[in-house]
Amino acid sequence: MTPAEAVAAAARRSYGRLVAALAAPTRDLALAEDALSFAFQRALETWPRTGVPEQPEGWLLTVGRRRTLDVLRSAATRTAAPLEEADLARTEDPSDPFPDRLLALLFVCAHPAIDAGVRTPLMLQTVLGVEAKAIAAAFAVPAPAMAQRLVRAKRRIRDAGIRFEVPDRDRWADRLPPVLEAVYGAYAIGRAASDLRGEAVHLAALLADLVPDEPEVLGLAALVHLAAAREPDRAPLPLDEQDPATWDRALLDRGEVLLQRAAAFGRPGRFQLEAAIQSAHDARAVTGIVDREAVRRLYAALVRTAPTLGAQVAHAVAAARVDGPDAGLALLDVVEGAERFQPFWAARAALLVDAGRTGEARAAAERAAALTDEPAALARLAALVR
Repeated sequence: MTPAEAVAAAARRSYGRLVAALAAPTRDLALAEDALSFAFQRALETWPRTGVPEQPEGWLLTVGRRRTLDVLRSAATRTAAPLEEADLARTEDPSDPFPDRLLALLFVCAHPAIDAGVRTPLMLQTVLGVEAKAIAAAFAVPAPAMAQRLVRAKRRIRDAGIRFEVPDRDRWADRLPPVLEAVYGAYAIGRAASDLRGEAVHLAALLADLVPDEPEVLGLAALVHLAAAREPDRAPLPLDEQDPATWDRALLDRGEVLLQRAAAFGRPGRFQLEAAIQSAHDARAVTGIVDREAVRRLYAALVRTAPTLGAQVAHAVAAARVDGPDAGLALLDVVEGAERFQPFWAARAALLVDAGRTGEARAAAERAAALTDEPAALARLAALVR
């Protein structure tokens, strides 16, 4: 492994834990992220000469702490009681297999003092290292607006002195929903990035172990396991083009067990419905077919339960596969707030092609292409209206 590859691997494995460890003493997420960025840059400069250290994360944490201390001691940021290096070191080792600091950071970002609309984006950026641009696209808002919200949220954590700790279980109820949303967001954004998708599976499994009596936690874990099982090492292909023989049988089996455990509580919810949809698609690995009517009904129930933009668009596509493109287009016509939601325009373009409305399809495809820079998505759109 080259030094550059080692740096990238450390970022994938431990970005959130490193940020959490650096931010815990200061409660300043922006400072922690800057210090970690500095540490990564130093690693890229140093490791080619000295070799990759035996514990890369420990090296990065040490450099990040020293950078934090330098900033705190500088004339521009000096306080009445600056931290000493020993204070900054009072954090767990980021290689600890039970990531207390990672969980603590998730719950910090879900604190009631943080605006509800930015809690999930904050977790995606701070814990999972997702860029503000990608988060903005997922939430269908302009990138500058999302960046400003994230900056304000980090400032709020610092100024309010929010403690970096996992709260007592009796205080989990209010914070758990945005934590689940962040893990779901990592899955959704990570569909084209196996590393982020893998982190979503890891966090969902961890939460399922910690909260085994909450069906929606189990439902989310089932969802990400079942979804990640398909084409695990490549950018995702459309479902109809995937070969079930390449799917990860262990992930599929684990997802089905989690879904059954969730269903046993008799309290269906959004993530359980989404997991059931994934299960219906994954059944093709056994039966060779997909029950499209069942998928359509599940999406209809999902829209009634949680009418997100993604659910509404997916419902329209599912309806089109059962009742024809005009039925899907009729459902898309009533979706509101999708002007910047790329999947909406991509789905609309595909259904318009199926309906024979080529000119409108080309315009929709152009709108979709303007909202993404992913090569695979752009190639599919170009082929669609060729």
